[in-house]
Amino acid sequence: MVTKEKCYSLVILTLYLAACFTIFNSTKTESINTKLNEKRTIPIENDIIGKITIDKIHLQKPLYKIESKKNNVEENVTILKESTFPNKKESILFIAAHSGSSNISYFEHLNKLEKNDIIKIKFLNKEYFYQVASIWEENKSGHIHINKQYEKQLILTTCSPTHKDKQLIISSKLI
Repeated sequence: MVTKEKCYSLVILTLYLAACFTIFNSTKTESINTKLNEKRTIPIENDIIGKITIDKIHLQKPLYKIESKKNNVEENVTILKESTFPNKKESILFIAAHSGSSNISYFEHLNKLEKNDIIKIKFLNKEYFYQVASIWEENKSGHIHINKQYEKQLILTTCSPTHKDKQLIISSKLI
């Protein structure tokens, strides 16, 4: 004869075993995904083409090829596809990153930059020094409006830390 207690015990045991099975399968899947991601990172190291350094805000981050999977704002400082690189006669390099307080908010302190501050870009083993020329905010629209003022220009952009609907834009010139 099956008692209520045995029935409850059997239900609890079944739920426990089902939970263990689910955890085991998700752990197994997770470790497989981790191994796949590890394999994918090998060629990504070769995708690094430079580095951005802004001493004033203690920022030093790698820059990836535009076509790299690592060149995305959800993981890194990102070179926008509209960019032309500083090794060209005329160039305009667009770099974006998140602001805020998450672990991917690399431009969290970008608003601390002021006119004449220096930004260093290392690109294909050559260093380029840019001086901040102007700083402004404009409405978020998915586009930023830039006047090409200098032969070689660097544009940094992120969300405004003070206005949710605005974009912070910093324009710099090669010195």
